[in-house]
Amino acid sequence: MQCPDTLHCDVLVIGSGASGLAAAVTAAHHGLKVIVVEKTSQLGGTSAWSGGWLWIPRNPLAVAEGNIEHDDAPERYLRAQVHADALDERQRSYLERGPEMVEFFQRHTAVQFYSGSKMPDMHDGEGAGRGGRSLCAQPFDGHELGAWIAKLRPPLDIVSLAGMGIAGGLDMANFFNASRSPRAALYVAKRLLRHCRDLVLHRRGMQLVNGNALVARLLRSALDLDVKLLTEAPAKRLLSQDGRGSGAQIEHFGSLTEIRASRGVVLACGGFPHDRQRLAELMPHAPNGSEHRSAAPPSNTGDGLRLGEQLGARVADDLAQAGAWAPVSLVPRRDGSLGHFPHLLDRAKPGFIAVRRNGRRFCNEADCYHDFMNALFKATPKGEAHEAWLLCDHQAQRRYGIGWAKPFPFPTAYYQRRGYLFKGRNLSELAARCGIDVAQLQATVERFNQHAAQGEDPDFQRGASAYNRAQGEVLHGPNPSLRPLERGPFYAVKLLPGSLGTFAGLRTDAAARVLDGQDEPIGGLFAVGNDMASVMAGHYPSGGITLGPGMTFGYLAGLALAGQASSAVDAEQPLVARQV
Repeated sequence: MQCPDTLHCDVLVIGSGASGLAAAVTAAHHGLKVIVVEKTSQLGGTSAWSGGWLWIPRNPLAVAEGNIEHDDAPERYLRAQVHADALDERQRSYLERGPEMVEFFQRHTAVQFYSGSKMPDMHDGEGAGRGGRSLCAQPFDGHELGAWIAKLRPPLDIVSLAGMGIAGGLDMANFFNASRSPRAALYVAKRLLRHCRDLVLHRRGMQLVNGNALVARLLRSALDLDVKLLTEAPAKRLLSQDGRGSGAQIEHFGSLTEIRASRGVVLACGGFPHDRQRLAELMPHAPNGSEHRSAAPPSNTGDGLRLGEQLGARVADDLAQAGAWAPVSLVPRRDGSLGHFPHLLDRAKPGFIAVRRNGRRFCNEADCYHDFMNALFKATPKGEAHEAWLLCDHQAQRRYGIGWAKPFPFPTAYYQRRGYLFKGRNLSELAARCGIDVAQLQATVERFNQHAAQGEDPDFQRGASAYNRAQGEVLHGPNPSLRPLERGPFYAVKLLPGSLGTFAGLRTDAAARVLDGQDEPIGGLFAVGNDMASVMAGHYPSGGITLGPGMTFGYLAGLALAGQASSAVDAEQPLVARQV
């Protein structure tokens, strides 16, 4: 249906990821008329492809479990991670208001979380938590979206199993153990049968998990509050009145439409992971922009940043890092394009090792993806390509898979034929096929194996941190993350620089209001998610530091637009946490 020439609302949200939908739902809950516009045909943005985790210290589900942090440990941890003597106003606002955001959505919307009570922070040290600071959306039945399920962006195809999302914790553990445990095999069989039925009836999975469940729950909440959702409606320019953001001109099915927003505009377009010009300006490893390969949707091309700049906003260029780095491998698609597989889990499993072309290790493979890439940047001499190889033995590949190359019972030959997976009967043969220094690789693996057999890694201390151990294999000892690479054949996948999103967004204040060149708020203009400059100043303290701030500041933007200081919650019934 084509839009009229002019639409009117109180709040216009540009972008439909979790952050933008959080702002829309909050504003609509407080009685405002809200329109959300999305440039693509599918709703959800990067959030729909994500793991769906939020980092919210002192969240109400953790408190309900008895995990109560009375001291200032979260503040101390965050200060240490961002290398600051004191938190700035946005960081303080995030820690103070995040629990309130969770309470609001739990009480008043279809958004329901479970507690990651055993998920540790990514780094040990001052103020680090061993659990209780993370949340994930509960699984969601796609049937509850009705016809709108067709508009929800499905999970990333190259990461999912035929489009079926697999949640962390018990769900993933059952898939990893399906060849070892009859109970796990039965669980997996039931999941696959249900998914096959959904594909036949609905042409997509309907048991939604991870970020797909989070977006679906937000979408259901928005629909319940009569939020108007327009897809295939890219914003072309912002409208302003007396220097205030007052709406936008959008293109909808070939026609231009003006949307007038009396209260203001929220930019939530997902940052600039596929804007080559800005990548080249802000990422030293990508001087041409093309050297960076993000796992975010290709439609995230920096629209929000450019729109904000039209009204005098500034993009932060002084962050520690401009993006949320992650190693990716290039997946050849049938249409000739290349997908970007983010290596978030496999590196930490027993039986894996990563080396550069010189055959040497350069980091702790079980550290978080952001740290892994920083180590690769540091280890790569000037003038050389930033690339590495992830290797594993046959046992590890068959149990965990390696990147896009799925584990048993999927054969490896298909991935080899596509030029994605390299295989060698022994390390020498594998090294020769990958262009890795043969002698040095053999020496590296020999040393690694000698210590890994004892559960030790004197070179990089793999498995020493709580995060390393959580990412490893709980059933393997003495070190959940270490095992010698023993029997061939051996496998390898090339890793290249990528990201899960960008950090260098528009400068904002503690209410998500966009700031101008004099650090004054631009009236009626807000930015959330990756359109907002990283609350973590370009650092990566823990899993969920994108969606956590994204939804918190989306909530705060919605409150500000509604003229509310906070959202009253009904605390008659206690919140109950589900164990992950």
